[in-house]
Amino acid sequence: MPLYEYRKNANNSVPLPPEAQKSILVGTAAVLAEIATLLKKLSQKKGCVTAALDGWYGVNWALLKEELTLAAKAQGLSLHLVFTGELFKTEAEIEIYRKPYVTDDPSFGRVNNNGILEDIFDVQKIADLKNRLQNRAETDLNVILVIGPGADMEELISFFDVRFYADFTMQPLLWQMWDSKLVPFGCEEPDRDYHWKKYYYCDFYLLLKQKKKAFSRMDYYLDAVDPTALKMMSASVYNLIIDELVQRPIKQVKITQPGPWGSYRFKEIYEEIPGLENMAWNELAGIELSILVDVGCAILTMPCQNIMQRPVQMVGEYVHQKFPDLLPLQVWLDDGYFKDPVPYERGSMPIHNHPDTDYVKRNFNEPLGRYETYYIVEAYKDAGTMMGFKESADLEEYERLCRDSKNLKTFDWQKFVCRWPTNVGDLFLIPPGTEHGHGGNQMILEMDTGPSVAGTEYSFFTYDFARNTWDDKAKSMTAPPMKMHIEHSFRNNKWRREKYVQEHLRARPVVVRGDGDTRMDRFTSVDEMPFEIERFVFSKPMSHSTEGRFLQIPTLTVGKTAIIRSKKNPHIQTTIEFLQACLIPAGFGDYEFISPDGSQCTIVMIRLKQS
Repeated sequence: MPLYEYRKNANNSVPLPPEAQKSILVGTAAVLAEIATLLKKLSQKKGCVTAALDGWYGVNWALLKEELTLAAKAQGLSLHLVFTGELFKTEAEIEIYRKPYVTDDPSFGRVNNNGILEDIFDVQKIADLKNRLQNRAETDLNVILVIGPGADMEELISFFDVRFYADFTMQPLLWQMWDSKLVPFGCEEPDRDYHWKKYYYCDFYLLLKQKKKAFSRMDYYLDAVDPTALKMMSASVYNLIIDELVQRPIKQVKITQPGPWGSYRFKEIYEEIPGLENMAWNELAGIELSILVDVGCAILTMPCQNIMQRPVQMVGEYVHQKFPDLLPLQVWLDDGYFKDPVPYERGSMPIHNHPDTDYVKRNFNEPLGRYETYYIVEAYKDAGTMMGFKESADLEEYERLCRDSKNLKTFDWQKFVCRWPTNVGDLFLIPPGTEHGHGGNQMILEMDTGPSVAGTEYSFFTYDFARNTWDDKAKSMTAPPMKMHIEHSFRNNKWRREKYVQEHLRARPVVVRGDGDTRMDRFTSVDEMPFEIERFVFSKPMSHSTEGRFLQIPTLTVGKTAIIRSKKNPHIQTTIEFLQACLIPAGFGDYEFISPDGSQCTIVMIRLKQS
């Protein structure tokens, strides 16, 4: 699946003392030379040194090993590398371990919540290494460096004199996976048969648990996203950066994807994104996105999971206790603009529904269901949203036709599914089990719960008009039709009809407060929806608060730019642009929205009802 990053206005400035800035090393040669220097100094002091360089999937371990060997040689250091890829069980044994989590479901797996990396290390190989380390004084090696995912393992923690962690973000990891270049556990070379379910349901969770333990012990942190431009800092400086970052609104790197209804409004609101020729899904905020941190001397690239090291500050005590490690909200932008009219079957999203919390817990071992809303940001001629079934629809016939089609032959879906005319400012509530979809000719701000710590998507596709989808290599709609999730979709379906949608799911705004220059609306809701959607309209500064407990995600839907500024510390502020979101940490407290030029702005925001 193609995926592109959009980094404009994504930097987050974090002030550091001059001495902290000076201590950050920038550049691969400088970082590796410093690692060699640190190891040499330790060996001169202690004689024999054992070090760990742990890290995430995607890090270019082969290049690191090669360049570290050269850096050590340049300093006359006898360095022996032990790659963790050699310490795991066999690939066949690891496949057996993953099987309960990969499952036979063709589209989804089951989260490995309880596993740890030690489950797939070879006990005898670890014992042999431990024995070598115990007797390392008898060798002529100055330094033994255990390098690779899981290097800082529990069995060896008493041996390590210094620890490093090399970090990596989701998007370049996915590019490696899709291009068959990812090197997984137990491998020295890329595994061309590595399936995404192995990562999202098993390996991710092993890596995350290991990372949390390694972070608690590390001495140095490496930003290893770009192997040609490594950055390194001490653990104390890294923790200072995280502490400062979560005190302010956090912007993320948007990701955008072409897809089956790929549209074209992005060409007018974004600067050029090389290679992107249409846009369907576009994520503005969520756990899988990366974060750019400007520390003055460098711009660091970090995975969003890192800010969850400060969970109470980020999401509040309630969410931290109920959903550990989870950033529970996300925001998307769904393009639907065509200069010339196209059939609904070209410009609409697949017809689908989402699971509730009980369903994802039972079937996928996930903590939170997918509860969704559509807010109409822009509407064009014949704008519409598909939601619910017509009162007269024969639902048994609809199910039969979908099953018979398997998205390979068409039928008259408009006999069954309602398509509601829409306008700017409309809000649709989409509880789990509600058949729905973006109906074309509009721009949708999609505000949802995020069910997965790994960022796994839970949409059960029912019908996609039997159309071809986007082939990003050919740059045309010539790829095979999308696979549907028929069994999940109909098992999960609540069969809501037109009258129910009209009476319960067509939300309306209620004014909470305001004057002539500001107004806060809160949209009506239904009990099963776990979050509120609020709207702020302002031309002069407008105060608001997280109350010390609500993670909030605002998106600017009207206006060129808006400033979000702390009331207590006005120097802490960020600027978001049109159709950009940010994360406002629960601990941010009192703040204000500001229109820089005094023109009217609109911000639409999601927050949990309970926190």
